Amino acid sequence: MFKKIMSILIVGIMLISFVGCSKTNDTSTDAGTDVDVDTPAAVTTQVLKLSFNQSENHPQYKALETFGKHLEEETGGAYAIEISPNALLGDQRASSELVQSGAIQMAVVGNPIVENFNKDFAVIGLPYIYDSLEHQKEVFTSGILNELFASVSGNGFEVVGAFTAGSRNVYADKAIEKPADLSGYKIRVMESDTMKKMLDYMGGIGTPMAQGEVYTAVQQGVLEGGENNEVTYVDLKHYEIAPYFSYTQHLMVPDLIIINNNIYAGMSNENKEIFNRLMNETIENQFAGWNDSVEDAKKVAIENGATFVELDIRPFQENVTPLHNEVTASSEKTKKLYDEIRTLAQ
Repeated sequence: MFKKIMSILIVGIMLISFVGCSKTNDTSTDAGTDVDVDTPAAVTTQVLKLSFNQSENHPQYKALETFGKHLEEETGGAYAIEISPNALLGDQRASSELVQSGAIQMAVVGNPIVENFNKDFAVIGLPYIYDSLEHQKEVFTSGILNELFASVSGNGFEVVGAFTAGSRNVYADKAIEKPADLSGYKIRVMESDTMKKMLDYMGGIGTPMAQGEVYTAVQQGVLEGGENNEVTYVDLKHYEIAPYFSYTQHLMVPDLIIINNNIYAGMSNENKEIFNRLMNETIENQFAGWNDSVEDAKKVAIENGATFVELDIRPFQENVTPLHNEVTASSEKTKKLYDEIRTLAQ
């Protein structure tokens, strides 16, 4: 009897399942005419996690947000970008390692991070190599950096573009108007030998350190100051611990957008073309909006007691000339690229 009841239940379940499936796949019209409808396959969205060490207010963050929105739309939902700001996934060095391993898919890192994989990257981060924002934009969008970017693809990531971060300037507890003013001053620089040498040549003591450690280091007297652009200076509230922002304009270092090798290689030709085109448009737009972001940041800093100091940059330019000579002598490729960059300034 029990077996009979179980058999009836099983048959009943099968019938219910059949009816349910029939309803799900029913393509009949109200008039009872069968219509053959091709149901498109569901698109699986691959979420690209992107590590970013600045805040949501940063112009690069906003540019990446727009990039992600358009990427998802134009790939039909095949790819989406998820940005983690404020160094939530680690500093830039740690983020580059996460991209290499595939733990995350993308990151924005300073040029000195990638310089650790190929010393030739030092040339695009030399002090005073760019004459203006327009000159830098021409370099970044002209294609002359393609070979350099491709040179690091064997390290688990691709460099797919470069953002501007404006000009970097020294800030401290006093105005810096000439190289002698930096004597004995420990100034935080990005983590590369080139950056340390640069600050040393400028007259100070270059001190490599993660960006997130600077505020406390200056507070505690470990550092006398830092160097960065106006936007980051305000985002990190460094005007609270170093109220004099001196326009040394010594550096316009690229911020490089990197993506995991396997992710990039795994894109269809169509999606890769979309990705590259949108990235180029994003870089153009990010350059266009940078100056507005700088002016907004300066207003906030001044309201909070910061002083912006204009100065003659020529003594600093002269001091770093040996660094230019040292880097360009390192290889024929570096010298050639250096000359190409300088030619675009003319």
